[in-house]
Amino acid sequence: MREYLVPTGYGEAAFAEKRSRFTGRIWLCRTEDEALAALEQTRQAHWDASHNVYAYIIHDGAARYSDDGEPGGTAGLPVMEVLRREGLENVLCVVTRYFGGILLGAGGLVRAYAHSAKLAVDAAGVSQMRLWRKLDVPCSYKQLERMKQELEGCGGQLLDVEYGAGVVLRALLPSADAAACAARLTDVSNGTVQPVPGGEDYRAFPIRQPKQPAD
Repeated sequence: MREYLVPTGYGEAAFAEKRSRFTGRIWLCRTEDEALAALEQTRQAHWDASHNVYAYIIHDGAARYSDDGEPGGTAGLPVMEVLRREGLENVLCVVTRYFGGILLGAGGLVRAYAHSAKLAVDAAGVSQMRLWRKLDVPCSYKQLERMKQELEGCGGQLLDVEYGAGVVLRALLPSADAAACAARLTDVSNGTVQPVPGGEDYRAFPIRQPKQPAD
């Protein structure tokens, strides 16, 4: 299964340029129907906006954009190029503009729409969709922090910690690296930790946390 990047969730960010107000919004959309539904909701909510420019990319599906009345190539395409440069799929970005009365020119529009899309991507955060191997790691309380560090060093994601007479860490490891990581855990514990592999899971985990633009 192919690895790819998706927005972690909904993200929104706004900025002003020569009295025009630009607000970029990002959604995680797994189908084109989901993208079109979110687009229509935005159009209805901001019916009085000058433009609702959009671009979306669906994994193994459609990729479309619209200038929504802005000069050709100055709005939808720059938004699409940001999504492609970020490597995102299953994503919809809508940039809503309220015109402030001052023309920005073609170059100014391209920069404003691209900047708005990038702010929205940053606000949403980015996750990686990939194949993971489940791994249970039984260990002692004394070994707990070391095992957590080793799992993190292997690129693992800790799902849960079960406490009892000992501890069991339940984690996901990149599938291709799981066997090597399990061997590493056994080695650093002098054989006292014997990880138990489980099934595989195809899912996304955050790799870049959401952030808001500086004031």
